[in-house]
Amino acid sequence: MKKTFQGKIVSIGAFMYLCSMNPKALAIIGKVRRLYQRYGIKSVTMDDVATHLNISKKTIYEHFTDKEDLVRQVLMFDHENACKRLSVIEEHKFNAIEELFEVYKMINAMFKEYNTSMQYDVRKYYPDLFMKIKEIRRKQMYESSYNNMNKGKGEGLYRKELNSKIIAKLQVFSTENLIDNDMFTIEEITSFKMFHEIFIYHLQGILSHEGRTFFENNFDRFKASLS
Repeated sequence: MKKTFQGKIVSIGAFMYLCSMNPKALAIIGKVRRLYQRYGIKSVTMDDVATHLNISKKTIYEHFTDKEDLVRQVLMFDHENACKRLSVIEEHKFNAIEELFEVYKMINAMFKEYNTSMQYDVRKYYPDLFMKIKEIRRKQMYESSYNNMNKGKGEGLYRKELNSKIIAKLQVFSTENLIDNDMFTIEEITSFKMFHEIFIYHLQGILSHEGRTFFENNFDRFKASLS
């Protein structure tokens, strides 16, 4: 019950945030996001935004106070969309293993959209904003992992003696450091082989006998959903 309630909070929060925004501002954010993804943030000026979107700078400043505000709104837009995607997974009423698998797929898809230049620019030129967004994302990842651990233990699929807080923190740590390293390319990180190894590696440490049986019986189904 606790898990479902928190899932609804995430869903309602994302919904309210996006619905509270002016439709014109949302349209600008979506288009600017694509510019940032393609060219990075530093190189895209407000003049560039006006030119590419075929609107006046006056129109832009009617919705955003300055470039930093625009960058913040783009990053929050990404975060709230991630919350919505997570809520869709939670509302399907999967068991803990199925839910974890779907979350891993979602993270993998987000990694494929990851732009190193954009993240570098945020970290270097908007450090306060970078830390704020990082903390928001970290909290979301932790709560999702923590809830999943407790759900799995309640269903008998994960080992009862697991420390949910420690495992959730380890999950956040590994996810953050997987993307922020020079050992793997984005192509390697988002490959089926990497997805398979990371998922199996994590599961082997948390599954109970019942959970292991369920996973082995449904492995082909999981694998087929990736194609």
